Parts: sequence; C-alpha cells; structure tokens
Amino acid sequence: MQDTNPAQLDSIETATVEELRALQLKRLKWSLKHAYDNVPFYKNSFDQHGIHPDDLNSLEDLAKFPFTVKDNLRENYPFGLFAVPREQVVRIHASSGTTGNPTVVGYTQNDIDMWANLMARSIRAAGGRSGDICHIAFGYGLFTGGLGAHYGAEKLGCTVVPMSGGQTAKQVQLIMDFKPRIIMVTPSYCLNLADEMERQGISPEDNPLEIGMFGAEPWTNEMRSELEQRLGIDAVDLYGLSEIIGPGVAQECVETKDGPTIWEDHFYPEIIDTETGEVLKDGEDGELVFTSLTKEAFPIIRYRTKDLTRLLAGTARPMRRIKKITGRCDDMMIIRGVNVFPSQIEEILLKQPSMAPHYQIELSRTGNMDCIAVNAETKPGTSDSEKLKIADQVTKSIKDFIGVSAQINILPEGQVPRSLGKAQRVVDNR
Repeated sequence: MQDTNPAQLDSIETATVEELRALQLKRLKWSLKHAYDNVPFYKNSFDQHGIHPDDLNSLEDLAKFPFTVKDNLRENYPFGLFAVPREQVVRIHASSGTTGNPTVVGYTQNDIDMWANLMARSIRAAGGRSGDICHIAFGYGLFTGGLGAHYGAEKLGCTVVPMSGGQTAKQVQLIMDFKPRIIMVTPSYCLNLADEMERQGISPEDNPLEIGMFGAEPWTNEMRSELEQRLGIDAVDLYGLSEIIGPGVAQECVETKDGPTIWEDHFYPEIIDTETGEVLKDGEDGELVFTSLTKEAFPIIRYRTKDLTRLLAGTARPMRRIKKITGRCDDMMIIRGVNVFPSQIEEILLKQPSMAPHYQIELSRTGNMDCIAVNAETKPGTSDSEKLKIADQVTKSIKDFIGVSAQINILPEGQVPRSLGKAQRVVDNR
C-alpha cells in the first residue's frame, strides 16, 4: 500500500465538499470577469447570449453561459484569446495543427507555477515521492506532455530523466541503468518499451519501475492489466488536454485506481448531452466540459473537450472523479449506422489471452458500403491454427457486442505500426 499520509497532501485535498464549492464559486466569478474584461471573443460571445459575469450567483448558473469549442481557438489564432499582454506570456504551447490552424495556449509565470504544483500533486497521488527518479517519455516541445510532466516532477523534488519519445532500446538501457521508480508516457509507447524489455530478457521482477503514469490517449482497463502484468507496476491514469492546461487536470489516485480525480480547485467540470448541450447530473454519461478557475493568460470558459465520460463522487479525495475515458466524440466511427469506438475493439482484443496489445483499425468503402478491418497481432509462439480460431472468436465478439461485421487480419509479429507517442488507432481510407 502506498503512503497516503494526509499531512503530506495539499490542504484542499482534505477540505470538505462545502469548502471546495465555496472556493469554486469565488474563483469562477473571477475567471468569468477576467475573460469578459480582457478577451474580446468572450465579451462578444457573452453579450450575444445576453449574459454577464455578474449574473453568476451559483455554480449552477454557469449553464447559462455559452460554450467554447476548438474552432473558436483556431479562429482566434495565434494570440486572440490571450487575456494578458503578450509580453506577460512566458511560454506558448500549441497543437500540431494537422487539421487547420494550431490551437495556441499561453501561460503567465503564475500559470506555470500553478501547473507545476498540480503536476506535483498528481505525481504524489500516483504514489511518487520527493527523491524518486522520474523517467519522462512524453514528447517535449510544443506538445504539453513533456514539459508539463517535467516541471511537476522537479517541483515535487524528483530526479528527472527528460528522455522524450523514440530511441526505444536506449530508453530501456537508461531505465535499467538509472533505475527510475516512475515513468510518464503514453500507454501505446509503453507497450513498445515492454516489448523491448522482453526481447532483452528483462523480467517484471528485474524492472526497476514501480509506477506508470499514462496519458495523452484513451486506454482501457484491459490495457492497464496488460501493462501491470508485463512490467510489474501500478498503472494509473493521468488526464489533461492542452486547451485546459496540459497534463495534470486530473489524476487517478494509486490507492483506489477508480478513475482520475479532477483538481476541482482549478478546473470546474460539467457533463453535457452531446446533442442538446443540456447539463447532466453526476453519474450520467455525456461529454466533458471544463471551465478554468485560476488561469491568467488563457482563461477558458465551458470548453467542450469531446471526451465521453461521467462525473463520479470523490473517494480518495473530496474532488469528483471522472470515469476512465475510453472514447471521444471525434474518435467515434459510424459503420453502417452503428457507433463504434476504438476502445471497444481494444477491449475485445485484449480479452483474448493470446492477443498482443498492438492493433490498428482500417476503414474503407466498397460501393456504398462502409467496411472495417482490424489488423492485429498475436503473442509469439501462437500457432497458425490458434490464430484462425482467435480471429473467428474476435469476429464473433465484435458482431455480438458492437453490432458490426469486421474483418480480422492477424499479422506477423511487428507488422502493426508502433507508436513513438500517441498511437494512430484508425486509418480512414473512405
């Protein structure tokens, strides 16, 4: 059992729910006014909806304010949503911009300090402690993962190995030589590290890692079991997105492993109906929406994340949790009228003991008919006859539980493309 001494937690982590809600209301009033007074987009948006920051008298009143979506960020590229003079912005992060203008996020020094504190809190909730060696294999640069994790680990007092992605054999060498206790990485790339360790004959007992903090892409509980078994670690979920701040928006606590705890003293969550925008009650499934409560350079109001989840009562902390996110609105594939998520395919694949955790989904069209193929691999030593049997079982399970007919292609070991960062789970050739 990990050390969870309350004396070592931030005071807000042991506050009552009533104290937390009072703090949220105070900070929400400030954030709405800060955005309205300093960002023309928010002033115009609020005015067009006939709403003013002074109209917020309760947390429930937030539902009266308009949403922000990713296109709003792209339309105000590059610095149109900054709420402070550009000279006060000490760092800029941005998305890849593969589907248009990048989404650009700015940070004041206070924002950077707050982010580092929340990442330090997150690492501690995952079981990390001052003095631990932390191996960071998230990408560095404009992507928020590497630097966000880095500053938090240093804030906690960890020794940081800023490896970034790639050079898989080198990563394993440094893990075995430096003996880090913590790794922070995407789950798909960690599978590559596990494969490399096994190729080198490194057993879970020989692996010095104890804690894996995995984020930047959806992953299932079946993937958690796979990683924990193969690496001999506690695998916990680190949640964040660059538009809100980066990693450290929410963190799964190692003592419960029951979904990421949202750091609600800085980010106010809502769940909405994806079609109507109506705010749903805690426990109902829908789209996750966030409002920042303390950000100076880049306040964000009711941002639609497209992540599908539900809000749950706090357990290890008074803050609410989110159910493990395994899908996004924009990840959803519609195949012959059926909604399909990559995580559903992953769950079915990993229930087969002989299946490797590497897969890629290909979409194509024959005439007017959408077709789905799943390229996957079995574990080494699986016979050809067993591969045929597994393909039949997976085909049947996808049909029975998801409702679509899929072609299962069992490829030779190493033929499914490996990820150096976020995995590309879907290739749409339609």
